[in-house]
Amino acid sequence: MKNEKVLHVITVSFVINHFFGEQFKYLKKESGNEYHLACTFSSDLVEFSQKLDFIPFEVEITREISPLKDLKAILKIYRYIKENKIDIVVGHTPKGGMVAMIASFLAGISNRIYFRHGIIYETSTGIKRTILKNIERLTGFFAKKIVCVSYSVKEISEKDKLNTSLKNIVLGLGTCNGIDTNDRFNPERKNSEDIKALMSKYNISQDDKVVGYVGRLVKDKGIDDLILAWEMVKIKSPQAKLLLVGPIEERDSISDYSKSIIASDSSIIFTDFVLDSSIYFGLMKIFVLPTYREGFPTVSLEASSMNLPVIITKATGCSESIIENKTGMFISNEPLDIANKILFYLESENIAKQHGIEGRHFVQENFEQTKIWDQIAEKLNV
Repeated sequence: MKNEKVLHVITVSFVINHFFGEQFKYLKKESGNEYHLACTFSSDLVEFSQKLDFIPFEVEITREISPLKDLKAILKIYRYIKENKIDIVVGHTPKGGMVAMIASFLAGISNRIYFRHGIIYETSTGIKRTILKNIERLTGFFAKKIVCVSYSVKEISEKDKLNTSLKNIVLGLGTCNGIDTNDRFNPERKNSEDIKALMSKYNISQDDKVVGYVGRLVKDKGIDDLILAWEMVKIKSPQAKLLLVGPIEERDSISDYSKSIIASDSSIIFTDFVLDSSIYFGLMKIFVLPTYREGFPTVSLEASSMNLPVIITKATGCSESIIENKTGMFISNEPLDIANKILFYLESENIAKQHGIEGRHFVQENFEQTKIWDQIAEKLNV
């Protein structure tokens, strides 16, 4: 038993279930470690801490570039590390990683780990791209180990010289946390009454063919392309419905046209933010992710684990999340291509079902969460 104090630093509570889930409880049994989680204030942070067994620490960490707020966050994290005698610091995402690695370096922490969840500057240009790339390099310089969530992210990290390649680690085939295939994302454990309640709430009938998306509704996720594609899909498949699970964000905002269609089209169901998206996969027949930028699309694994065929782009990390024509299909960001692939699955139900079954097997074999947590314990010593 190591009995060390581990501080994880993230920006927003929205990612807690995806990044950690029951990870702290699992690792604590073997290590005896105490887990702390720094995060910008949210109303659900305390609830998460009680459910997932960590000590919450509120600190404002903005996702946008804000030198003054970043400095305040670094100083606050530095004091927390010192006051609580933290032994290991783990930073997540570009801003969470940057403030965590600088603060822990200043505090004299030798075990500094950065999870590179993606390449944030991929879709940026000009001076913004330069600034974001240099933030990654700064974080990479201060980190001792860097977990790249996919081999694609690792490849870009080394090509762009974000840090020395000796620091880079990939867990298994990729991912940051794995998937709970036994319980949370197990189609055999769907609560039929909860599913019926959601169908009633959103006016979904047994005959409706639901195509689903889960995540932030932003431009980088290809939502504008999906909305244009949907206008073609609904003409050829009147029983199809598009289920959008997640919030519309102003940062990297989708077009006004997309917002108006989402609000007015009766074939589109918009849930806004939900605390637990897992049950919504039970409403879907197909999952689609027309994203421009990922690190490793955990949500794609969640969909596969729920026996859904996955339609996804070949953005960074995505090409590693499905087996083409076995668990899903790749798309471009052209609305016509997205529409055609959705229609193929809607019209080929047996193939869609078989791809969903194969997808679950693929995730169980390679991404089951306890297998990933064992690697976290072995490779990172946390």
